[in-house]
Amino acid sequence: MKHNIAVFASGNGTNFQAIKEAVDRGDIAANVTLMVCDQPGAAAIDRAEKAGVDTLVVSRKDYPTKRAFEEEIVAACKTHTIDFIFLAGYMRLLGKTLLEAYPHRIVNIHPALLPSFTGLDAIGQAFRKGVKITGVTVHYVDEGMDTGPIIAQAAVPVKDDDTIDTLEARIHETEHQLYPQTIAKMLAE
Repeated sequence: MKHNIAVFASGNGTNFQAIKEAVDRGDIAANVTLMVCDQPGAAAIDRAEKAGVDTLVVSRKDYPTKRAFEEEIVAACKTHTIDFIFLAGYMRLLGKTLLEAYPHRIVNIHPALLPSFTGLDAIGQAFRKGVKITGVTVHYVDEGMDTGPIIAQAAVPVKDDDTIDTLEARIHETEHQLYPQTIAKMLAE
């Protein structure tokens, strides 16, 4: 059975692209039936449209409350019969409305080895701290900031000659491998 999945993004959409390509190759037994973006004009929207994936673009400022904002998203997910939600660079803390609608079925990817370097600019945090190893974490989403149970991790060494840009490129490359592999394994269970 193929699951219907939604991918949420706020920016460039490279993790969305990696997931969609893995689905198209048959590596993930799923259908990417919806992409949700909270940033009108984000490149992720173009990627989804080019891939033929329905998109929902919602701006939090257009809703009186976070609950109303999330109710709109849940309604779209229900319309598309979404089984799982995968956050891929979605830069918004999820609230009770989404978490209760999809308990233990929302997953995030974070560009650090959690529990270290939570929140925004995790790559920059690790780089400035001078760590020798950083990485990528795939985890379930709970009400906290990058605090849900860890599903998978991959280490990325920090090289002596790294710049923030070279480190970021290797972390993204690792994300684009780890996330689709982890999703494939989760959905096969």
